[in-house]
Amino acid sequence: MATYRAIAATSQAVLGLLEEACPRDEFADARFRLVQSSDFQSETPALGEGITLFLYRVAVNGSARNLPPRTGPDGRRFRPSLPLDLHYLLTAWGRSVEQQQRLLGWAVRTLEDTAILPSGLLNHYGPEATTFRPNEAVELVFEPLSLQDFNNIWEGLRPFLSVPYLARMVAIESDVQLTEAGPAQTRAFSLGVPAEQRS
Repeated sequence: MATYRAIAATSQAVLGLLEEACPRDEFADARFRLVQSSDFQSETPALGEGITLFLYRVAVNGSARNLPPRTGPDGRRFRPSLPLDLHYLLTAWGRSVEQQQRLLGWAVRTLEDTAILPSGLLNHYGPEATTFRPNEAVELVFEPLSLQDFNNIWEGLRPFLSVPYLARMVAIESDVQLTEAGPAQTRAFSLGVPAEQRS
């Protein structure tokens, strides 16, 4: 299970993967960066040509909400991890419509070819090299926007050339240890015994 840095590490890994795989012979000046909603208020968010990634919603994964407690290597038990789904909007920018569409086509094909982000990739681009454990991975899927999300996003943003992605099951672990009492040895019943005689 990942540390609290997992959200930032996942975002950086998606962008890092695209930047490293970018065919510079065709997209020589392409840049890759994270953005927030205010960055969409201008026609091109100081990018010119490239890809932006906008994290517009974080939700608890409903199918894995009740995970069991985590057991550490030393046998200590910790509170259950929090399984999150990260909803992104990937936007292509170009100096021409044709360039913009070519860049978007390349980006979605690249992400489809790397739909599982292993821990090595996530830790490589993330804020620290131990954010994800060696056996962890994040699934990245192309997921259509719900009508509610569509209305929420496009109400305040201009209709840029964007596609929605979902990073599924980013489980953030807890450092709060569960304390457990020892097993019951005997049971003593004092029903009907006056209080002064109870031991």
